[in-house]
Parts: sequence; structure tokens; C-alpha cells
Amino acid sequence: MDGPDATTTTGRPVAPGRRTGRLRGWGGVGSMAAACALALAVTVSVLLCPGRDAGHRAGTSGTGVAHARQAVATRSCRGPEASLRPSAAAGPAVRRIQARGYLVVGVDQSSYLWGYRDPATGRITGFDIDLVRAIARDLLGPDPRIVYKTVPTDERIPAIRSRQVDMVVRTMTVNCDRIRQVAFSTAYFVAGQQLLVPRAGSEVTGFDTSLKGKNVCTASGSTGQALLDEGAHGARVVLVPNQLDCLVRLQLGQVDAVLTDNALAAGQAAQDPAVHLIGAPLTREPYAVAMNPADTDLVRRVDKVLDDYRGGGASGPWMRAYTKWLARDLPGVTGPPAPRYRD
Repeated sequence: MDGPDATTTTGRPVAPGRRTGRLRGWGGVGSMAAACALALAVTVSVLLCPGRDAGHRAGTSGTGVAHARQAVATRSCRGPEASLRPSAAAGPAVRRIQARGYLVVGVDQSSYLWGYRDPATGRITGFDIDLVRAIARDLLGPDPRIVYKTVPTDERIPAIRSRQVDMVVRTMTVNCDRIRQVAFSTAYFVAGQQLLVPRAGSEVTGFDTSLKGKNVCTASGSTGQALLDEGAHGARVVLVPNQLDCLVRLQLGQVDAVLTDNALAAGQAAQDPAVHLIGAPLTREPYAVAMNPADTDLVRRVDKVLDDYRGGGASGPWMRAYTKWLARDLPGVTGPPAPRYRD
């Protein structure tokens, strides 16, 4: 774990100033896929890269958006976004991390703008990673050691529950199923499920009967999978380990559409201008930091970090990260979501 390599870093910024040049079209995806392949040799936990086999399932036919929204609503619980009140106290979980001397975080390395391996540096960077560094500095001081473990979407919860990681910061949506398995901080971003399709030649017009008989890709264990499982649309569902796999399959013509968080899809469209988002967001997707339910002191500490991170208005840490990473491809966001607490 020693040294500033691909998975263990000192927490120092990858590069000063603005992010590196855009990754467009096949060049961008090829660079990302190459970085993913390289990472298999050095990452602590293996991230499945594009080209792996994926499962197919047939959806059911029906009325589309209304049915999908109703189905998701029936799964809802009261206030899943509400977290614990913030505290700077160092309880057992915080002391454990401090005694160890480094923070272990589950992240993505293939979601452009959020958590991705920069081909120019070989380092993991993005909006989520800026937040990781803020948490690590609070826990460990100004020059923290961070171990990044890249985890596929459907392994995020097992990694937390088995304590392979201290937390996951990986565009992870808070929902009713997940709060029964892991604990969440307050939300640090809000996205929504939306379809990504080719700009030219697509017959898909939205989450409706235009999907009938089409292949729709989403990540296994994602909110997109839950929506496709519950929605009546008639599509064949293609499951992959990570959302970048869906973009590659869309470019190869193996699928007709991708269903994912629009925040992630904005990054994919930034990589390839031949694809774009269509329709309105189908859901409200609050992203939060996920932790082990037993680590209540760590949840409160992260909520305290997020309180500070949201502050400062246009010159504060959250808005600086948004401007740096997301504003160009996901415009119109005026600030972070307000925190909600349950006690």
C-alpha cells in the first residue's frame, strides 16, 4: 500500500487548475479502457473492464414512464436521505482509521468527471475524488494517505459490509433498499435516471413503448437496473459491471440505449459527442457517502465534513469542484442539496 501509485496515494491533488483535456469519441473511451486494463495489474480489488460478458433479460411491455415512476414510488420509504446529525467527535471508527494511518475508500475509475483514471497521470481523479480528499484531510491531517479500491457497482455494498473499505464514494444513490444495508451521509449531489442514445438513427424516444424489442444497457446492482426491472417497457435488459461498459456497447451497436444517472451520462456524452440524453429524468437520485451501519461516529464525522464542504457559496469547496468538473457538461446547478437529518 505504500507510495503514490494507482490505488494508494498521498491525497495530494493530481494536477493544479482546470481538469485535463476532454476525452472524445473512440479516443476517449479507448484511453479509459486502456487505463482500466492497466489498473487490473495494480489495483487492490479488481475492477471489471469493458468487454466482459454481460447478462440479458427481457423486460415486459406496458405503459412506460408512468408505470416506472409508480413502481419506484411503491418501493419508497419515508425520508431515506435523512442522515445522522454532524459531529466532529472521534469515536471508535474514526479512531480506528486514525490509528491505522490511512483511509480506505471504494471508488470508480471509469466514470468520467466523477471518478476516473486520468490517462495523462495514471491517477484517479474527479468530483467524487475531490470529496474523498476533503474527508481524508479532516480525519488524518493535511497530507493524508488514501487507499483507493476500485469496486464495481454491484460490489459496493458487500465491500462496505465486509469492511474491505471504510466508505464508498462512488455516485451511490440513497434509496430505501440500500439504507437497510448500509449507512449514508447527507446527500452531496442530486441526479436522475435518464436514457442515453445515439444522436443519429435512434428509434428510442423515451422510457416508453419505443423501447420494445430494443437492447437497453445498465450496470448490475444500479438504480437503473431496479427501474428497468419494475418498468413495463418491452426492452431486453443488458447488465454489465460498470456504466462505461454500456457506452462501449452503445458505440459498437450492441445496445440501443443506456439507462443511467444523468450525471454519469453527461460524462459519457462528454467523451463521445455522437451520443446524447433524451427525455426527462425518471427519478430523483441523491448521491451520498456510504459506510458501515455500525460506524455511526464516522457517519456523523463525514456529515460534519459535508457541512463545511457545502459552505462558502460560489467560492466554497463544493461549488469550486462543481465548476471544475461538472458545470460544462451538467449546467444549471446552483448549489449543493440541503442536508436532511433524522435525529
